[in-house]
Amino acid sequence: MPLLDAADQFSYRARGEYDGVTARTESCERAELAAKSCHVLESLGPRIQWLQSYVTDDKLFCVYIAPDPELIRAHAVRGGFPADAIREVKTIIDPTTAE
Repeated sequence: MPLLDAADQFSYRARGEYDGVTARTESCERAELAAKSCHVLESLGPRIQWLQSYVTDDKLFCVYIAPDPELIRAHAVRGGFPADAIREVKTIIDPTTAE
């Protein structure tokens, strides 16, 4: 799937506690969760894109491209995923920022 046009999209990070997946969750279970997420995203249409999720011992941090946080909340509700906090990513820093 190509990245969405950044002109009318924003990057968001959603955080949630999720009993269904941790850093110790088997890869087949993570694959099932990812497939479920993709299915829900398909039903929501092309205006939302899940980039990736970071898994810790007790939380998920998911990164999306979407026009607004409501679409991410809809994804969470339809999929039964946590979304305790949704924040717009304002900027990104990485090692190249120091150059």
